[in-house]
Amino acid sequence: MLVKVRYGESQKYVKVSETEEGYESYSTFLQKVIEKLGLPLQSELHLTDESGTEVDADVFEELLQAGNLTVKVSTGQSSVVLQNVSHTLLESDLSDTSFSFSVTNASSSAVSDSSDARIVVERDSGVKRVHADRESAKEMVRDVLQSKLGGEKILQEYATTTTLMDGTRRQMVNLLVADMMEVHGRIPPTHVRETCALGIITLFPCLRDPYSKNGYEHYYDADGGSGYLAWRIKTVQRNTAVQSRRCYPSTTYQDGPKSKRDFLLTCEQLTGEECREAISFMKHSTDESVVKEKMKATFQCRQAMTRDQQASSTVLDVFPGFLDVPGLVDQDFTMMFGEEISGKMLARWPTCFKPRILADCKNLHSNVHVDDLLSAQQNSNESGWDSDLSSILLLVHLLPPTSKGHKKSAKMSSYQAVSHVVRYLKIGASVETFLSSLEPGQPFLLCVGEQKNYIQRFYVIVDHKAIPCKGQTSMAAFDELFKAHFIFSVNYHESLTSFYTFIQTTVFNIDIGSAKESPRVKELRARLLHTDIWSYIHHWMQIC
Repeated sequence: MLVKVRYGESQKYVKVSETEEGYESYSTFLQKVIEKLGLPLQSELHLTDESGTEVDADVFEELLQAGNLTVKVSTGQSSVVLQNVSHTLLESDLSDTSFSFSVTNASSSAVSDSSDARIVVERDSGVKRVHADRESAKEMVRDVLQSKLGGEKILQEYATTTTLMDGTRRQMVNLLVADMMEVHGRIPPTHVRETCALGIITLFPCLRDPYSKNGYEHYYDADGGSGYLAWRIKTVQRNTAVQSRRCYPSTTYQDGPKSKRDFLLTCEQLTGEECREAISFMKHSTDESVVKEKMKATFQCRQAMTRDQQASSTVLDVFPGFLDVPGLVDQDFTMMFGEEISGKMLARWPTCFKPRILADCKNLHSNVHVDDLLSAQQNSNESGWDSDLSSILLLVHLLPPTSKGHKKSAKMSSYQAVSHVVRYLKIGASVETFLSSLEPGQPFLLCVGEQKNYIQRFYVIVDHKAIPCKGQTSMAAFDELFKAHFIFSVNYHESLTSFYTFIQTTVFNIDIGSAKESPRVKELRARLLHTDIWSYIHHWMQIC
């Protein structure tokens, strides 16, 4: 089934697949529209048919069955409030996309043509004002860069590559902060910092983070006093005078895997004596299908245990099914978030993220570890990991561990951090002996095989116990490793916080806007998601 989609002056067909129940879901269709039109992933779409009637999930399938469906897409809407005779316009959620709207007066008095005209003019003025602010901020940043030594090279690099390398980005931030402090003093006002950040993403639109509120929080976030601009200002202040005593209000963030959540429970949960009987039954049952059903019915009890400091360490003892029945990790995660989110890693990594990450690694400083991972893409490294796992581990190098400010503690390298994601064990070696030699730590993936790129068995290691993976590919095994953090309520390893947070928010779309993300995570996301996939593939083919 083909649906004709109109967006501004653009008109395209979007294919809707048939399923056993009818047609694919409304949300899947919206995602296809976003991808087809090249819109930001978190765009809020509003659909209407040719008559202007809204098309929503309730009527979507019936309209498809009727055939010959054409929909008009818009990405923003405004709310109009009429007050006495002045008809004041309150503007909200204005987007750059042009759209039409009508005003209906429910009272007995009619709205005059002149009043209608005034409303349109006031709304247009608001759009123009927002546009003018962006243009002013953009020109401010451009003027600073053009007037400073090295600024033209920054503009030229973006014009050539539509992105900025890490070193170039640092140079740009240094130039802009130097100008801010020269004009506004040691403590530039918040609005000046925000204007500068807005100017950066307006002048360089591919640096905008599509998942954050304003798109520029990785350069300046007023709520937390963080971002590249804020950090540079603090560094200059430390080096030139007494540390500023200015305090920033803290933002409340969710804590990733340990955050308390509402679950998408689809089956009745057992409590009290019934729950205890089910747990006892599972310990002695060898019927995997029965164990899986009992595990579903005791999910809520298990989650309560993971959040109890004393009981959390005994979860695998109380529920030993994890150690015997593959697939229970994925089953629990799906009960937490639903099938759509649960399947995002396997669905999106190969086509959306892997080629972009491989090509982006051209900006990394070459070393033997990065070269080994890249060579796996050409099947030229017989002793290295396979192509999929290598691409995941390259993300660790793109989001390396950061120092925590303790001068006496050595910063962990990306190569060292990789060992906290995955380890290799030669087939024939004892897994039990390996587990007994481990120090306490966070979950990681254990791969057992003849060589790294030919693995026979995958395990997720949690609390010195080996949970067999259901998936028999490295990507499916890593998918279960990530999910294990959530179902056992375990924090990410400190050196891998940025790495796992990227997977959480950008790949799985969990806690978008509420999870605490470093500016480097937001910057990488903006760089990857704002560049056309084919240009990445072209760059990668050149590298190969």
